[in-house]
Amino acid sequence: MNLPLRTLGVYPNAWGVNQTFADITRPQKTPQPVILSTETKTLRIDLAKTAIIVIDMQNDFCHPDGWLSHIGVDVSPARKPIEPLQKLLPQLRSHGVPVIWLNWGNRPDLLNISAGLLHVYNSTGESVGLGDPLPKNGAKVLMAGSWAAAVVDELEQLPDDIPIDKYRMSGFWDTPLDSILRNLGTTTILFAGVNADQCVFTTLCDANFLGYDCILLQDCTATTSPEYCWLATLYNIKQCFGFVTDSSAIFTALAENNRKS
Repeated sequence: MNLPLRTLGVYPNAWGVNQTFADITRPQKTPQPVILSTETKTLRIDLAKTAIIVIDMQNDFCHPDGWLSHIGVDVSPARKPIEPLQKLLPQLRSHGVPVIWLNWGNRPDLLNISAGLLHVYNSTGESVGLGDPLPKNGAKVLMAGSWAAAVVDELEQLPDDIPIDKYRMSGFWDTPLDSILRNLGTTTILFAGVNADQCVFTTLCDANFLGYDCILLQDCTATTSPEYCWLATLYNIKQCFGFVTDSSAIFTALAENNRKS
């Protein structure tokens, strides 16, 4: 029992072990409580148990040469979260909040993609859909490793950030997202990215069903869908699934945390 312990697992979900002894108490992170204003309530959250998930800020959805633009969608709304995220993410990282990039990143053989999902991206079977090359640059639509699936250049990804490929609108299906969040000790999730009424909303709903506390960052989220879809998403989140705030409220909470520390 007096021998040195080696760490197994990811902090804080880690054991200390040696040949004869295992400490399975799991060390706790030092709490970082902050007060955060939202549109419905004032919250006390723990930054030590918080992560931000940035969803689908990828070339296919946000770049003029990507898939959405190819099929005639105006992608300028999808680019609106870029600037606030450029300001917010470094601040969250400096407070130890993990940054998770949750992006479409399909297998080349599409073996885990159903016909119904393929239909969403290619309703006639004759257009450019999942895995097909974009006419402008040949990048394969939302294929892992392709330019099409890459995060837009304007958003910096750091080595300590956590990339996760997803294969459905919800990032919890057929992915390690839930396991990673639980290993990190996460209980509160900040949501950002596109499209608010599709991949962001379905991921947020599943997070709520799994017991996570969900907070949508309104100015760090957007959609290319009609305005009524955006309004319905905000209503449903506030009514049923969590809370809505913006990056300015996060900055205020972080500034207060800095003042106290």
